[in-house]
Amino acid sequence: EQNCVSRSKNKDVSIVTERPYQFPKPGTKALRRRPVIIGSGPAGLFCCYMLAQNGYRPILLERGKDVEARKKDVEAFWNGEPLNPESNVSFGEGGAGTFSDGKLNTLIKDKDGRGRHVLSIFVENGAQPEILYEAKPHIGTDVLSNVVKQMRKKIIQLGGEVRFESRVETFRTENGALTGVILSDGSVIDTETAVLAIGHSARDTFSMLLSRQVPMEEKAFAVGLRIQHPQNMINLSQYGREDAGALGAANYKLTRQTKSGRGVYTFCMCPGGYVVNASSEAGRLAVNGMSYHDRAGENANSALIVTVTPEDFPERGALGGVAFQRKLEEAAYQAAGGKIPVQLYGDFCQNKISSQLGGVNPQMRGEWAFGDVRSIMPEPLNQALIEAMEGFGHMIHGFDRPDALLAGIESRTSSPVRIWRDEQFESEVRGLYPCGEGAGYAGVITSAAMDGLKIAEAIAKKYLPCYD
Repeated sequence: EQNCVSRSKNKDVSIVTERPYQFPKPGTKALRRRPVIIGSGPAGLFCCYMLAQNGYRPILLERGKDVEARKKDVEAFWNGEPLNPESNVSFGEGGAGTFSDGKLNTLIKDKDGRGRHVLSIFVENGAQPEILYEAKPHIGTDVLSNVVKQMRKKIIQLGGEVRFESRVETFRTENGALTGVILSDGSVIDTETAVLAIGHSARDTFSMLLSRQVPMEEKAFAVGLRIQHPQNMINLSQYGREDAGALGAANYKLTRQTKSGRGVYTFCMCPGGYVVNASSEAGRLAVNGMSYHDRAGENANSALIVTVTPEDFPERGALGGVAFQRKLEEAAYQAAGGKIPVQLYGDFCQNKISSQLGGVNPQMRGEWAFGDVRSIMPEPLNQALIEAMEGFGHMIHGFDRPDALLAGIESRTSSPVRIWRDEQFESEVRGLYPCGEGAGYAGVITSAAMDGLKIAEAIAKKYLPCYD
């Protein structure tokens, strides 16, 4: 006890008292219609889950399919079938995070216990209990798909409703307030409360919102390439041995400031993972990284990304970042005839298309081919990446090896827009609540889920869960 007291006097040591999460007591205003949640990614799913638990009987709308049907569509696409623009790595139950490593760490300060509560809900619905105490918790895409399915079943048991293949076309308003949502099939859901948890790839919805004069703005984000190395090389650098053993496949996080002032950093690192074709629009190609729970794949991969600002965009205005993403994705699609374009790092530096592999075997989900990856991004971004790679090679021996594999384009690191909301989390359209990563308020699974909790709390503070 004396040791604890003396240590607490050290200015570099904080005594942390965990505050249990508490959902607010309901407000006093009668809610005449059921709240509608648009999007079943982590923001929408957790918002809906909390509202259902507290008697609000929400309606969850998802433009894509349920996770089982979605997995079949994604596997078919990865095996060479045509892209389904409404059912892919970006759209469908669980959102883009369903086909990822399922990393659950976040840098957000959590004084209200939302992050801990998110992890508890994951465990209640089938995630492994160790995520509650691991420093860098992850679920894995194979486990995460089952978790989101269980959460959906729980929402329905609690009086909520989940509708798949239900894309919102537009809104109905009266005197600046929401009165309903109109679906692509022409049907209307009357509601005075809708949560916009649309994800970072709902570009058609961004355009609709802009046409309806919902305030939004372009914002900085980052783009880049996926890089693959042998996992045993990363293990050796981080652990001093190639066999990770009980430590599990090693990870890393690298950052670098270039002479030009651009930040270059690794993002969404997937130990023992795969590079996946994450496209959602015909004629455009985007990649992401994914790991299964066991992280037993041959390679490590991460996004090697460069910061971009509105000054880099070809068009100005709220959707300038969207236009920039699309331009890069069109170039990526053309670089290898619609397959994931791959180039060895040494050949990337020499600006020549690769003709054979070195010591790194591609670990892909989706068809790939050698292509001109160097041509995808503007040259200032390529130069920033090369400069940073030289520094990263001093941090992890072999990181800049000539046969490391680059694939592109990683264009969906975060939303290219921010949809304005006030201190009560509402848009200028009263009753419309921008939420999560797509709205520009989160960046990873956990932060998006935490934002979903915030919106559920805001609705609860205002309304009683009662209807006509």
